[in-house]
Amino acid sequence: MWVVGIDEAGYGPNLGPLVQAAVGLHLPDGDSAGWDSLRLTVRRTQDDTDDRLLIDDSKKVYTRYGFTALERGVHAGLGRPFNRVADLLAELLLEALVADLHQEAWFDGSESLPIESWERAEAALPSTAIRVSLVPSRRFNAITDRFDSKGAVLAKGVIDLMPEACRGAAAGESVLFLCDKQGGRNFYAAMLHEAFPDGWVVVERESAAESRYRIEGLDRPVAVVFRPRADGDSVTVALASMVCKYLREVCMKQFNRFWAKHVPGIAPTAGYPGDSRRFYELIRPAMAKLGLTEDQVWRKR
Repeated sequence: MWVVGIDEAGYGPNLGPLVQAAVGLHLPDGDSAGWDSLRLTVRRTQDDTDDRLLIDDSKKVYTRYGFTALERGVHAGLGRPFNRVADLLAELLLEALVADLHQEAWFDGSESLPIESWERAEAALPSTAIRVSLVPSRRFNAITDRFDSKGAVLAKGVIDLMPEACRGAAAGESVLFLCDKQGGRNFYAAMLHEAFPDGWVVVERESAAESRYRIEGLDRPVAVVFRPRADGDSVTVALASMVCKYLREVCMKQFNRFWAKHVPGIAPTAGYPGDSRRFYELIRPAMAKLGLTEDQVWRKR
């Protein structure tokens, strides 16, 4: 079956983009997690260090092994090298979002990849398909204002990613979506109706532990499961988590580098509440000189 993991990074910050990713893999029936099927190719953070790819919840990978391990795992998952940030995002990013990113003052598509040096992994994941929604501050604020809800940004990302992710499946192949809970909510039927307007959504379970659905009336069986902290449940969700964290980190490196040129000596930020206010107050005079408005830089919620 075609198993698609969906996760996000950057929902809480006031600065920098929100990144959501859908990662699809062909996995045997009965092993939607994929850890058993891919045990000769993939290891997790608790496993002994060897030549297998390190794929796990991005927080575990980043905290224990740093940015290099994150970058190495993501590029191995992509299956081929990319030489520039723009080339990577041209491959992964939803087409409707490309123009928004290139309008960002801090974005540098010409930056070379990989950002840190590492030996290329011999192992690679088979037939991986990755699609990404990357929402900068200006678009984040526009969606939030339109729906009067920050959660609408997360929901739109999932709605846009799901149909795209189905395209990696073979004709008639069943599709299983494994998703991290979106902002802690338990009810997703309305959102899934928007993602699959040609089908109808059947609710199987909606609870704090798990929300499970199936989509009837399509050309293939489709099931969707939302769980809290799903990052470690499946190879696909774990890799989606790593893709999101990696791209968010790449963007924040560029964001901090851009503002350091205009505000010499400013300490970098990760964009999260608390420190983000310190950073924003320091860059406001430079924003005025550059003609950048609050909506273009600061996420309201």
